[in-house]
Amino acid sequence: QVHVVQSGGYVVQPVGSLRLSCATSDRTFMPSVIAWFRQSPGKEREFVAAYRRGTRSTYYGDSVKGRFTLSRDNAENAAYLQMNNLKREDTAVYYCAITSRGLIVSSLRTGSEYEYWGQGAQVTVSS
Repeated sequence: QVHVVQSGGYVVQPVGSLRLSCATSDRTFMPSVIAWFRQSPGKEREFVAAYRRGTRSTYYGDSVKGRFTLSRDNAENAAYLQMNNLKREDTAVYYCAITSRGLIVSSLRTGSEYEYWGQGAQVTVSS
């Protein structure tokens, strides 16, 4: 069983920056895709970003494009989400999700395609 461990929650002011981290308990596990999703109260889960190891490609949701950056470490079993110019509407619980299966681009945004999930990290953007 692979466990996904995330960093803790944060409170940040608008236009501020944060970096979330995500790592697997098994350092030998090489996920094919590492992704970030978020969910706010009363809203559906939203795709934030994903990295496909096979093509070394990164994809972003429209609402975060240009502000958020997904990166991973050299071993490619840990990932980071650098969030800049944060807005109040970015307030949500952020989840890291990974899968060992190769996903086509159109499936990256579908949460059910991912096998393992982190515990979530609350990000609150407030002045």
